[in-house]
Amino acid sequence: MSAKLLVGKPLELSGSILFWSLTCIVVGVAVSFDWLLGHSLTVTHSIALPLLLCLTLSALLGNWAVPFLQVLKTGQIIREEGPQSHLAKAGTPTMGGLFFVPVAALVTLLATQFSTVASVAVGLTLLYAAIGWLDDWQVIQRKSNKGISPRTKLILQVGAAIVFCLWLFARHSQSADIDITTIQFPFGVTLPLGILFWLLAGFVPVAQSNATNLTDGLDGLASGTAALTFLGLSILTAPTFPELMVFSACMSGACLGFLAHNRNPARVFMGDTGSLAIGGAMAAIALISGQLFGLLILSGIFFAESLSVMAQVGYYKATKDANGVGKRLFKMAPIHHHFELSGWSELKVVGVFYGVAAALVMVAVSLSAWT
Repeated sequence: MSAKLLVGKPLELSGSILFWSLTCIVVGVAVSFDWLLGHSLTVTHSIALPLLLCLTLSALLGNWAVPFLQVLKTGQIIREEGPQSHLAKAGTPTMGGLFFVPVAALVTLLATQFSTVASVAVGLTLLYAAIGWLDDWQVIQRKSNKGISPRTKLILQVGAAIVFCLWLFARHSQSADIDITTIQFPFGVTLPLGILFWLLAGFVPVAQSNATNLTDGLDGLASGTAALTFLGLSILTAPTFPELMVFSACMSGACLGFLAHNRNPARVFMGDTGSLAIGGAMAAIALISGQLFGLLILSGIFFAESLSVMAQVGYYKATKDANGVGKRLFKMAPIHHHFELSGWSELKVVGVFYGVAAALVMVAVSLSAWT
């Protein structure tokens, strides 16, 4: 009697596999660093515990919030100039930032007993969430992918950044834990910016929030990469700013909890409410803790997305012919759409970007040891 060798089908990539793989990696790294840093198993002195708490709360809350957003008819309007495959996503509820950002904010404030540093970082995050909500709400009301005007949106973003910088300046001039006006690079290299730092400080929240907003174009892309970025920030801030470590861990967990509903095929989108808040939180954490170089490394994905848009627009304008038609550097920008139109599946793009973001966390943490 002959025996047949049973060969199973190869495991196919899916949104669930990406979600659980990323979750295991993030939680595993958080637990490992808690052990290496000798953290006690409390929410206020740990990376893993606030991360797991916010992951659980936002994932559970999403089970109620997603159907509620559907009842409110907050369906996403898909821009016609985007990839045609995305038109099937029209009607998916948006404004998911309304349920995962408050989870991270509330847990942070309670865990840190409303410490000033944590409260200000949360405050900037909520201000940017409010700006994003206003934009999302206008999109829904107008049933168009045009929300508030770009000018109004920019003015609000700059205004929030200025308010934050005023607090940062007052804190720095009185009693600063570190000299935030001097950028710290690896191997003891420093760059004293002096008064120029404050121009940079006003620019970073605006640039970071817009970068995360541009990255939010594929199911699970922004939420997954943000979870990794916040994980990196929690590790970088752990030695000197435990309150910001907790906030970073909370944001990482909340993003993962949201990803449980946002993974492909997405049941909900974060909208500008979520993406602008994520960028604002990253900027606040980095500016208060003096981790701008660390944020630059961790934000490689977001930086590439923004740069691809600027390069696309600049190249198109520079190559315009007599008829006013220019050439395109990419098939479509942001760059994740270029890979899509080059034949990559949406899941492959997201998976590769997760891999790059994870590698950037390792680079940033490794370099921090030489700073």
